[in-house]
Amino acid sequence: MGPHHTNRVILLTGDGKGKTTSALGMVLRAVGHGLRVCVVQFIKQCTDTGEAQALRLLPGVEHLVCGKGFVRECTGEAFEAHAQAARAGLAQAAERLCDPACGMVVLDEVCGAVSLGLLDAQAVVGVLAEAAPGTVVVLTGRDAPPELLELADTVCIVSCEKHAYEQGCPAQPGVEW
Repeated sequence: MGPHHTNRVILLTGDGKGKTTSALGMVLRAVGHGLRVCVVQFIKQCTDTGEAQALRLLPGVEHLVCGKGFVRECTGEAFEAHAQAARAGLAQAAERLCDPACGMVVLDEVCGAVSLGLLDAQAVVGVLAEAAPGTVVVLTGRDAPPELLELADTVCIVSCEKHAYEQGCPAQPGVEW
């Protein structure tokens, strides 16, 4: 079967900058071809980033922010609130993945949500298995689990050779957010 009859899973992972940016480039291409797209962002909480503002301007794009912000040092009830938000985001992603009218679904930072223990890798695999035929799925985030690496048709490891932040250059609107 050709690419229009089967699902495609693209995984962007690694410690480098540009995983979400690359996924959003695919969103632009999909919109340019008339596809309906859903971008589900895990972990991230901000709705005023440049990407969030741009996504609101694109026809046929739904943007769901399903995170509670940075979670690395949370424990107890705070951690559970992050996990609950991630599970709710995965449920919303599952609905979009099952919708044959939705041509592309991006699960941004889903790998991070798994590696931090907010989501179970098998739960993500199960949701992806139910995707409507022809759906393109883009997964992003650091520390991709083996289950998602195995499942993906295309895996890109984004590495960082050097970063301006390490040289004292602050994060810049339009570049980092």
